[in-house]
Amino acid sequence: MPKKQIKSPEPLKGKFLRTHEGRVSTNQDRPLFGLEYIDATYSLKACTQLEKAVFSDTLAKLGQLTWQEIMNANRHGVGCEIIPQEQIHGSIPQHVTPDVRMLAFRFCGKAPMVGYREDRIFYVIWLDRDFTLDNHG
Repeated sequence: MPKKQIKSPEPLKGKFLRTHEGRVSTNQDRPLFGLEYIDATYSLKACTQLEKAVFSDTLAKLGQLTWQEIMNANRHGVGCEIIPQEQIHGSIPQHVTPDVRMLAFRFCGKAPMVGYREDRIFYVIWLDRDFTLDNHG
């Protein structure tokens, strides 16, 4: 009796699931926002009611754009800028390696929310409402 050969499973692919090898650019996707790594010193708890409302409005506005549109926009509008990690005075989470680019978006006037992008998710780490997070190089 011949032995049956077990087929290797097909790689997982689909509209919402891609293998690492099949990774594609997420620049045409709209951003998602993660708050699980937000620093307690620079969190929403430290914000005024107005700052919380403007933060929410900012996320809603950014969520209507693609990453490409955001990256092409003015940094003092809906765009962002890169903040070198060595300029940050806050505590950088351990899982953030030195090669990760930190991005800053304006969320209330010129006050930045700073974090990093992983695929289409922007993880907010700091809401720098009093401009004490970095030395503004």
